[in-house]
Amino acid sequence: MQRVNFEVQRERLIESELRNLGVRDEVVLRAMRVVPREEFVTEELREFAYRNAPLPIGSGQTISQPLIVAHMAEALDLKPTDRVLEVGAGSGYAAAVLSRIANEVYAIERHADLAEAAAERLQRLGYDNVHILCGDGTRGWPEHAPFDAILVSAGGPGVPQALLQQLRIGGRLVIPVGAEKDSQQLLRVTRHGDDQFEREELGPVRFVPLIGEAGWQEEDEQALPAMSTAEAKARLSLPEMIREAAEPFSSIDTADLQPLLKRIGDARIVLIGEASHGTSEFYRMRAEITKALLEQKGFDFVAVEADWPDAYRIHDFVTHRQRDEPHDWEAFARFPTWMWRNHEVLDFIHWLRDFNLDQRSPERRAGFYGLDLYSLFTSIHCVLDYLDRVDPAAAAVARERYGCLTPWEGDPATYGRAALSGQYRSCETEVVQMLRDMAQRRAEAAVKNGEDLFDAQLNAQLVADAERYYRLMYYGSDESWNHRDTHMFDTLKRLLDRYGSGSKAVVWEHNSHLGNAAATQFGIRGQLNVGQLCREEFGDAVYAIGQGTDHGTVAAASEWEAPMQVKQVRPSIPDSYERLMHLAEMDAFFLPLTKSKKPSLKSALEPARLERAIGVIYRPDTERQSHYFHASLPHQFDEWIWFDETAAVDPLTTQQSAEHEPPHPFAVVDR
Repeated sequence: MQRVNFEVQRERLIESELRNLGVRDEVVLRAMRVVPREEFVTEELREFAYRNAPLPIGSGQTISQPLIVAHMAEALDLKPTDRVLEVGAGSGYAAAVLSRIANEVYAIERHADLAEAAAERLQRLGYDNVHILCGDGTRGWPEHAPFDAILVSAGGPGVPQALLQQLRIGGRLVIPVGAEKDSQQLLRVTRHGDDQFEREELGPVRFVPLIGEAGWQEEDEQALPAMSTAEAKARLSLPEMIREAAEPFSSIDTADLQPLLKRIGDARIVLIGEASHGTSEFYRMRAEITKALLEQKGFDFVAVEADWPDAYRIHDFVTHRQRDEPHDWEAFARFPTWMWRNHEVLDFIHWLRDFNLDQRSPERRAGFYGLDLYSLFTSIHCVLDYLDRVDPAAAAVARERYGCLTPWEGDPATYGRAALSGQYRSCETEVVQMLRDMAQRRAEAAVKNGEDLFDAQLNAQLVADAERYYRLMYYGSDESWNHRDTHMFDTLKRLLDRYGSGSKAVVWEHNSHLGNAAATQFGIRGQLNVGQLCREEFGDAVYAIGQGTDHGTVAAASEWEAPMQVKQVRPSIPDSYERLMHLAEMDAFFLPLTKSKKPSLKSALEPARLERAIGVIYRPDTERQSHYFHASLPHQFDEWIWFDETAAVDPLTTQQSAEHEPPHPFAVVDR
């Protein structure tokens, strides 16, 4: 049996995990570098000692994950002369780390067997400046008070008064506190005077309950059931299972797509998601997959999470379609402009234009379409423009009907609020009648302007659905979300019907739209999405691909319509799918989920975990609440593509658009 090199693993943990996850105190990192964590866990779990995860140590207790130990030690701001008290010694690991920084460490453990084992272990390993007491930690250790720092390694309902009183003036106390026994907020309390204490919140944590006179009662101790050794091994072996099942690649340009194409097989719809709207690798990888699907499997068009009229500008460009009258408005000019107006998309559409010219006949050229419904007034403009050319009388009627919405052109969302509050009547009747009139113009589909008619009809449908969407926004997010995704799915179906029986589509949207909603916490409360609707309608003819990352940069805003920023993506949090992928320790890979060569991986990944979603808004300070949700990854997607580190997309500015030759859909309009 191969001998485990714990020193190498320890160094990797410190450099690849702790430092990347924000630990900056070199004194703390040095202390963790010299304490052998493998000596503080059970023999059965020694091989997992340097996983950044809590491990069971017996008596319903755990050894804290290294990241938490490091962050808490940092928060104590220890000096070499300090005297430290630790409450909840457990196996003695945290006390050993603290002892490499401070002068003396006094640690209390209420479980006699753990206290005895910790004392023996620390003495055997030569930690002579650590002292162990079996007792109630909430009472502190008054014989050795006052303390310069106090660390509490269990979560209590409040800060025990005895510990505050045993803290020296200028001393720091770090403790998890929470009204619920299974989740807490990490607090740092600094004593400035006899009755002067400053409190700072350091972030959410999860510890076993603090049992004692000033903590939870003893019957609450099992509120957090401990993992058995077998459960811990199964959980910690998941990264190894991922590593064995994954297909790594060194770069997007050289990635072997043939195994993926084989798994896609005869699928009619391939959904390619992304974990953010501003990550270069996600755009470039789905572009490469799409190229292969167009070249090798004869796919007919690409449909994206973009507004129909804006994407139709790209469609005209890539299919070499010449309009009698060019568009007189700028495409992708509304927030978030960088989502589609970027160099990654521009590279793909130039490729698609060349592909259509060189490899497809005019009647079979691959299209590019938008599925979304935010372009209310641009779509009105497109309908009117079409009718002005083919039926001026109908255009006059349309202007009168759509005039109902004109007052809200600057801010369509306020229309919904005004209509629902009774301050303004609904425009539903007018836009629905306009949609009916456009639908009756089917006889023109076989003549010269049939393509223009289809475009106008889709815009009329979008106006009707967008009008309803803005009213639904004020009923609740689930109903408006469902209406929006249903519109996108219906538009996709209309495109498939137009291209004919057996036509094939590639769809580019966010993971949250393409991963089956029924496998997420949102599905439980009634949300649906494009991915779920595709599954229900087309079954096995759908192949869904998600993409994810651990850390890097992303193009995003802090709030709606705020300027784009290049933001740092925080490393993934524990208990997330992203953390599992990161622990597999590969830079990039394909991970088959439903067609894996290792069926046990699918069942191992099925229990719901956290999954990250970054849209056009990214708020790192509230990331857990703002950007994570529970899902079952193998029931969302057929395949997962992983990039451990990613970079922001490269936005294409208006000036760059104007300078580009030849002209393209992002170019500014000459007026």
